[in-house]
Amino acid sequence: MNDETRVEEAPVTRKGKGLPPEAYEEIPGLEYEPYIPASASLPEFTLRAVLIGAVVGIVFGAANAYLGLKVGLTVSASIPAAVMGVAVFRVLKGGSILEGNMVQTVGSAGESLAAGVIFTIPALFIFGLAPSQILIFTLASLGGLLGVLFMIPLRRYLIRDEHGRLPYPEGTACAEVLAAGDTGGAKARLLFSGLGVGGVYQYLVNGNALSLWEGEPSFRITGYPRAEVGVAATPELLGVGYVIGPKISAILLAGGVIGWLVLIPAIATFGATASAPLYPETEMLIRDMEPGQIWNRYIRYIGAGAVAFGGLVTLLRALPVIWQSFKVGLGGLRETAGEAAARRTDDDLSFRLVVGGALGIGLILALLPPSLAPVGPLGALLMVLFSFFFVTVSSRIVGLIGTSSNPVSGMTIATLLVTALIFVALGRTETAVGDPRMAILLVGAVIAISAAIAGDTSQDLKTGFLIGATPRRQQWGEMIGVLTSATVMGAVLLVLHGGLGIGSEELPAPQATLMALVIDGVVNADLPWALVVVGVFIAAVFEMLGLPSLALAVGLYLPLSLTTPIMAGGLVRLLVEKRNEGEERREKRENGVLFASGLIAGAAVVGVLIAGLVFGAEQSVAVRSFQDAVTGLTGGAGAVVSLAVFLGLAGLLWWVAERARTGGGIEDIQRAEEM
Repeated sequence: MNDETRVEEAPVTRKGKGLPPEAYEEIPGLEYEPYIPASASLPEFTLRAVLIGAVVGIVFGAANAYLGLKVGLTVSASIPAAVMGVAVFRVLKGGSILEGNMVQTVGSAGESLAAGVIFTIPALFIFGLAPSQILIFTLASLGGLLGVLFMIPLRRYLIRDEHGRLPYPEGTACAEVLAAGDTGGAKARLLFSGLGVGGVYQYLVNGNALSLWEGEPSFRITGYPRAEVGVAATPELLGVGYVIGPKISAILLAGGVIGWLVLIPAIATFGATASAPLYPETEMLIRDMEPGQIWNRYIRYIGAGAVAFGGLVTLLRALPVIWQSFKVGLGGLRETAGEAAARRTDDDLSFRLVVGGALGIGLILALLPPSLAPVGPLGALLMVLFSFFFVTVSSRIVGLIGTSSNPVSGMTIATLLVTALIFVALGRTETAVGDPRMAILLVGAVIAISAAIAGDTSQDLKTGFLIGATPRRQQWGEMIGVLTSATVMGAVLLVLHGGLGIGSEELPAPQATLMALVIDGVVNADLPWALVVVGVFIAAVFEMLGLPSLALAVGLYLPLSLTTPIMAGGLVRLLVEKRNEGEERREKRENGVLFASGLIAGAAVVGVLIAGLVFGAEQSVAVRSFQDAVTGLTGGAGAVVSLAVFLGLAGLLWWVAERARTGGGIEDIQRAEEM
């Protein structure tokens, strides 16, 4: 699992029309003949490809923002974007495989940008320092552009010269989808069907829309103090569970069980006799608290401690690879920075543009008005230096073991700690706006975004290398994808915060909360450290038992109602895999992954739109009147109907996986990135 828990794909076998065998062999990169020869000239960087990719990026960017704030997971747009590109150009007639690749290049940039944004910037809402849409756009666009620019001079070494040694699994998977374009129509039907079903379901059940039945039934356990089991019966969580599989789903559920069926009852029992509020609560007695209130005031700190420990363990384990990647990357940079392109498929943007662009971005960051972004020259320098280091690291790590093992949040935590210590050591306990936490967080945000985008750029350039795309055009496409998605990212965050509340039980934002705790711990030293240390020890015990502590820590932090439907999706995947073997199992698993990806995107996008209605409902009497006029099933009947419909949706997911026929293709093994 990786720091941002996202969902990706890795190829295992090829069927039918596909990449040449040399795509998987260790041969000199200059000798590799791509799917489309360098001498061929096909439409590639076209207006329609860029526009379709931008739309895909915005849709999956908004979906990932919603999903990441809700459960700390994001979903890869690479395979869905490639499938959409193939399908759309089949309908339009005359589209080329290189245009399809441009669609996924531009589209996947939006998804990765969202991952970097939501793990850091929402901490400003938690601090009570609500960022403006202009600030979010500035950080997202400049951080994303740094990620693309710093990766460009590394491409020839990491993608071309290391061909066969660095597999870049997600990039190879996308290349296989594009090369097997004759199956794209059937694959696209699965994806679009999931989009429709997920969107309609969300609209019917969402408490701020039709709310025809209870969206999150919960059940108290009699005789067990404050023990409560809930199920957020939503399609996006069911889809996430299927995509990440039964193992990670079970570990997430185990964390939730520890939090809600062990720690909350224990706190309720031992705190029942307390005559005064127990820190960090200052007003309410524990005996007067509901389970959700105990979670909010105590369990979240325990979970944050566990997540911090898991993230740092991941980072420490990766240190040898990080150091080696940085040394190798620098060596490759020296060797290829001045090299001229001999053919179309080896043509990068100029090194002069890279250096000038990076210096220009650093200057812009340093000169930003303190009222907008109080980072100053010191913060800007740290942003550029840390970005260069972690872009180099990120670009090679994803080539070795996939984006799923890219420890972006661990890198961000390390950046925040170092930056906070530098600020404190230099006596910068105040900024122009009176709060150093904002400046420190903005540094971390740019680093998280640049590292996430660099990993995505590396995978996309590997896809282009295998099929014969033009790197220079892809690099422009990446930057366009960053800018178009950054344009709407601020609005999405502001709408979600205004409608649902970032940091609330509805949108707990686990990673952003952790970043806020790290900064608070260094700057103010006023954290409830006893609770944080409890979380650290819980995660340490599971690490010593050989279990992935990070996944369990995220489950411990999240409400149990969010991990139960994820487990349901994992069980559907387990059923599909147990009933089938070999190639048939791979094909059916892929069917389910595509349909589940559609469920996630459809439900999440509709969820964002509904949050927008809620956000504007304060000024809209018509919206309030409509919501008041629609009443759904509540109480016991609502809970029964909710579970019945949710089980029906799970059954539909199983049926689609078992019965759909796509005519073959690659295996899309999805993964959960670490948080």
